[in-house]
Amino acid sequence: MKLIFEKRLPGITAVSLPEQNLPQNTSLPQELLRRDCDLPEVSEGELIRHYTALSRRNLGVDNAFYPLGSCTMKYNPKIHEKLARLDDFCESHPLAPAAAVQGNLELIWELEQALCEITGMDAFSLQPSAGAHGELTGLMIIKAFFKAGGQQRDTIITPDSSHGTNPASAAMCGFKILTLKSNARGEIDPNELEALMSEKVAALMLTNPNTLGLFDKNILRICEIVHNSGGLVYGDGANANAVLGMARFKDMGFDLVHLNLHKTFSTPHGGGGPGAGPLGVTRALRDYLPAPLVSKTENGFDYIDPPHSIGRVKAFNGNFSIFVRALAYIRGLGGEGLKRTGRIAVLNANYLRKLLENDFHLKYKTLCKHEFVIDDSTMPAGVTTMDLAKRLLDYGFHPPTVYFPLIVKGALMIEPTETESKQTMDNFARTLITIKQEAADNPELVKGAPYSTPVSRLDEVRAARNPVLRYSKEE
Repeated sequence: MKLIFEKRLPGITAVSLPEQNLPQNTSLPQELLRRDCDLPEVSEGELIRHYTALSRRNLGVDNAFYPLGSCTMKYNPKIHEKLARLDDFCESHPLAPAAAVQGNLELIWELEQALCEITGMDAFSLQPSAGAHGELTGLMIIKAFFKAGGQQRDTIITPDSSHGTNPASAAMCGFKILTLKSNARGEIDPNELEALMSEKVAALMLTNPNTLGLFDKNILRICEIVHNSGGLVYGDGANANAVLGMARFKDMGFDLVHLNLHKTFSTPHGGGGPGAGPLGVTRALRDYLPAPLVSKTENGFDYIDPPHSIGRVKAFNGNFSIFVRALAYIRGLGGEGLKRTGRIAVLNANYLRKLLENDFHLKYKTLCKHEFVIDDSTMPAGVTTMDLAKRLLDYGFHPPTVYFPLIVKGALMIEPTETESKQTMDNFARTLITIKQEAADNPELVKGAPYSTPVSRLDEVRAARNPVLRYSKEE
């Protein structure tokens, strides 16, 4: 398929603007005007066809099963897109005074209250634009909290099953990292945690359910150990889809938690955005939240600055259109609906796990929550997880997450979510079993996949380290 720049016909444009009776002079400096911008010269029809064709070359939740473990790629109700595009939402200016955007502020306030009720937390900031951004914001609050108390705590503990952003966010915030090994059940050993605790530990960063899809049954004891040593417990809420309406993070003992609206609350994500990773905190940490917060007053809604705020972490109020979608999802389902969502997510994951457990190896053979992990240890003829993932594309399935978490060699992390049907999961399981048989009968067939995609095997390391992000006629 040609690049759009390669389809150019000199003099062709995709727009037709009326003549303007405006003065030709401008007060802008000439060097700031892009007179020679190298735009493709194509008609409007060719432009639409080009990008429509591109969209059909990709797999997404609207045209394929997308069981990406730890990412919760669920179907997004399209009515929410319409709501986010209401004129009074999408055309309001982010710098408008509070009196002019009362509806927007009320929506922000209502979403914060809903997230507080769902998690048990006492206050939320909606500013963080992703899960990792929420982590960084939480760690900045942890750092400010201990500094205000005159404590020199410079260490964060992260389990070996944690999301990679956990230690990365802690390092970005200047903390030292201690890794806590999982036990034979894929959970945290309270005795191992207790041995790592000291007056230098600021917090434990913990995902529950964890990246193996397992709920840590010792969570109350774990939080008690950290609190008894004067530390805080940070909750990575990326997997909250599994516990909706079942368990609240504050009740487990967490002091802070971020939620991924673009995972748990069914708003679009992928390709770098949009997203939102609101951060919730207990009352003791509320005064450190990013400024401003939205407050309900006698006369409506207004902005307030927490007295010990770490400052702004995102322009304006955050990704507002995502808030609209998330609140619509929460209000549309209600408390019982959210609880049913979590229950079906867990049911689907365990149903699919049972379909596969006789043909694939599971390191942790136990009841899972929203996701589970198989590996390639029983694949014949040296066929790997990557080969399996690539071959799935030929059958119209997006591969699950591969090679994560790192504590499972050759991992394939599968999360069906609650929005997939039994028929889809049956078909997916049959396909995985079929590919395993293909690997036994004709291993080179699987090792050479995919065959149906626009491109086959890429040098993925080179693509990640040396990305080509723009078109250049000279290249």
